[in-house]
Amino acid sequence: MDRGNSLTDKGLRVVQWATGNIGTGALRAVLGHPGMSLAGVYVHSPEKAGRDAGDLCGAEPTGIRSTHDMDEILALGADCVLYMPRACDVDEVCRILESGANVVTTRGEFHHPPSMDPAIRDRVEAACARGGTSIHSTGSSPGFITEAVPLVLTSIQRRLDRLTIDEYADLSRRDSPGMLFDVMGFGSAPADFDEARVAHVRDSFGPSLSLLADALGLPLDAITATAEAATAAHPTTIAAGTLEPGTVAAQRMTVTGLRGPEPLLQFRATWYCTPDLDPAWDIRPTGWHLSVEGDAPLDVDIRLAVPLERMAAMSPGYTANRAVNAVPVVCASAPGIRTTVDMAGVRARLG
Repeated sequence: MDRGNSLTDKGLRVVQWATGNIGTGALRAVLGHPGMSLAGVYVHSPEKAGRDAGDLCGAEPTGIRSTHDMDEILALGADCVLYMPRACDVDEVCRILESGANVVTTRGEFHHPPSMDPAIRDRVEAACARGGTSIHSTGSSPGFITEAVPLVLTSIQRRLDRLTIDEYADLSRRDSPGMLFDVMGFGSAPADFDEARVAHVRDSFGPSLSLLADALGLPLDAITATAEAATAAHPTTIAAGTLEPGTVAAQRMTVTGLRGPEPLLQFRATWYCTPDLDPAWDIRPTGWHLSVEGDAPLDVDIRLAVPLERMAAMSPGYTANRAVNAVPVVCASAPGIRTTVDMAGVRARLG
């Protein structure tokens, strides 16, 4: 296949790998992108194999059928694979990269190469070298709010004392009992708080903070993570069910990057099912708040202007769109693991 002609005539040829909530949003975005054409779709479920790509994402028929066969995907000669599975398979990633296809992923394993397992990093970089390809991890959080936005805000600083990123998510209208009660632990006793989730949040956001610190020339000495919960004061009905008094109604995960003994960078995720909490929790609408303390102090609010009833349907786009918009820059990058620091040219092409 003549990739040069493909790029000139139809734009970058992109494969969508997996069609969960975020993958479905990315698939729709690729179909509507003026600089991309859909080359193929990989699905994990055999039941989805053979379905038209448009049918999988609520779009018009495309004539492109999904497949559960990795060899079929690799044979397409695509410019890029949007890799969005529930779990990262390093063997899969390396085969894709070795085949000559670049990778943009919403998986978080590649935000900060020095934080990776050295053996895995070596494997991935070797695959990039063999395929002449690059790979980039991105999304809304981590990614956009923990890397891209802070890099812009610190561009007017000459002294940084502390940067704090607060994320707020009102889950009261999220009709997902399994996710809220079984996975996230809402409605349970505070003593039953799952400490494994604290480690997961640290591992998810710590590399992103390390990347930011390295880019600023202020490498971190340690990363810590803590969790706290607030309980319901009375029976509280939410879309997913009922929170009994004394059970978890809000939780806050804090990941802190230390330089010496002092916090330099901090990410706090506050997820709540009711705003009726202790005022000390400073509950805000769904979105982000960034505070920059330095010689050019800043206080920035970013609100997600979406009704709570539509948040579950709209929120995947915040992650998927960033990944799709990064594809051209990743395809033009030198081989290797590319980070947000390398992705200064990411922008939306809308027409």
